[in-house]
Amino acid sequence: MINDKRIGLIAGSGQFPFIFSKAAKEKGYAVYAVGYLKETDPELKRYVDAVEWIHLGQIKRLLKFFKTNGVRDVVMMGAIRKTRMFSDIRPDTKALSLIAGMRHTHDDGLLRAFAGVLEKEGINIQASTFLLPDLLAPEGCWTKRKPSRSEKVDIDLGWKLAKEIGRLDIGQCVVVSGGSVLAVEAVDGTDATIRRGGGLARGTAVVVKVCKPNQDLRFDIPATGVQTIKTMHESGARVLAIEAGRAVVFDRNEMIELANRFGISIVALSSEQRT
Repeated sequence: MINDKRIGLIAGSGQFPFIFSKAAKEKGYAVYAVGYLKETDPELKRYVDAVEWIHLGQIKRLLKFFKTNGVRDVVMMGAIRKTRMFSDIRPDTKALSLIAGMRHTHDDGLLRAFAGVLEKEGINIQASTFLLPDLLAPEGCWTKRKPSRSEKVDIDLGWKLAKEIGRLDIGQCVVVSGGSVLAVEAVDGTDATIRRGGGLARGTAVVVKVCKPNQDLRFDIPATGVQTIKTMHESGARVLAIEAGRAVVFDRNEMIELANRFGISIVALSSEQRT
């Protein structure tokens, strides 16, 4: 529970940090943001009360900024290109200590460990959607075109496999066609996964993107939007299946309009239906 009207924002790339900042300001919050150089859009400064620009790994500067501004609650949102973890990171002593204590640096483990560092310093991590519940995907088929019988079979297969790679903390998305797995999300991200799989399917790809079984909904919740549909169209993918109530959807009306124009089907299914 947030006790005052200050909120911290740890912002990656994309539009989520902008949408959140606007919603927070409308509800009377003062927003103090930490942005990552070469990742976060510099325009974010126009939507927040103050912003600190840091490199990946500079945890001490992040903590100092929030404490100086009296911030006790923060949200984490927006993408960080995972490939940068291997090429453009400047870890301070606190980050090195965090990494040294981990068996691996998969998404959930790294994010939970990072959240643990903040919480030990008196900073609480809030769910990224706590001010934006309307962004969560509603259940149902959103488009004029519904998945065919064979596509439904691929959705079922993709769902099981996506949950399994999620359980292993590898990724959240798979591309399937005709009962074969064509691509599995790794550090290259969802769009690259769709392109890899779509290029092999030749117009029959089914994209499934779901929450990991033990997903911490405070961060790394699956997100989709107009860009996903554009990438699917360019790659020849025909169906997008996501998890109702456990995926963030940006520009939903525009996304549906574009999908209808391209003949793409979008379905949001509850996890209970798939088990």
